[in-house]
Amino acid sequence: MTRTALISSQHQHGAGATTLAASTRGLTRTYGRGDAEVRALDGVDLDLPAGRFTAVMGASGSGKSTLLHCLAGLDQPTSGSVVVAGTALEQLDDTALTLFRRQHLGFVFQSFNLLPVLSAEQNIVLPLELAGRTGRRGRLGAEDRARFDQVVDTLGLRDRLHHRPSELSGGQQQRVAIARALIAQPAIVVADEPTGNLDSTTSAEVLDFLRRSVRELGQTVVMVTHEVEAAAYADDVVVIADGRIRAHLVEPTADQLVETLRGGAR
Repeated sequence: MTRTALISSQHQHGAGATTLAASTRGLTRTYGRGDAEVRALDGVDLDLPAGRFTAVMGASGSGKSTLLHCLAGLDQPTSGSVVVAGTALEQLDDTALTLFRRQHLGFVFQSFNLLPVLSAEQNIVLPLELAGRTGRRGRLGAEDRARFDQVVDTLGLRDRLHHRPSELSGGQQQRVAIARALIAQPAIVVADEPTGNLDSTTSAEVLDFLRRSVRELGQTVVMVTHEVEAAAYADDVVVIADGRIRAHLVEPTADQLVETLRGGAR
């Protein structure tokens, strides 16, 4: 059932409680000092349920990318708490945070960030190599090989594994980037404007693949976007303005998203 709500408590309490992939409490991020201070996040409390596709929307400068970067451990909050997979990120030093990101977070960005000298397959398994989970000549163990096959087939990449990025279309490159983010079974895949460099048809395909990763692989995906059409693929949509959450919609329609962004929901 579609509704607009702040849904934090229902994920933490009661028999029907939902496991959280991540949460924030009192999350604040400021830049600059004095008259030049900018408060990008202003006391954000947010729960992100596991196994769902959440979109974060807002105008330019609303704080949506800062929120994503704090959730991913790419930016340090000024105050407050970020908990991912049961770990408070602010308690980790730089080395521990780097290892945590490698083990528990997958990243998909607007630019595909593929290594041009590697094949699609080599790009996909790179996180496993960095984690020391490949054997001689990059061979995968049985469990990782099964995951690789599942991800590759879900994303329709089987016939492109030996191609280098320059031999792939933009949509295929982004699918490779998604596969790379999924391969290590992270607690969360964070996607920052993943369709920003793609045409509308290819964008729809990539968004469908992200949604399928949630439905078929049990992945948790958090995506920042400014596009209503992209956010409509998500299960939950968080609308942020001036560093604060203005609405949290569950299974919204495109019309409801437009109304909320225009200020219809507070």
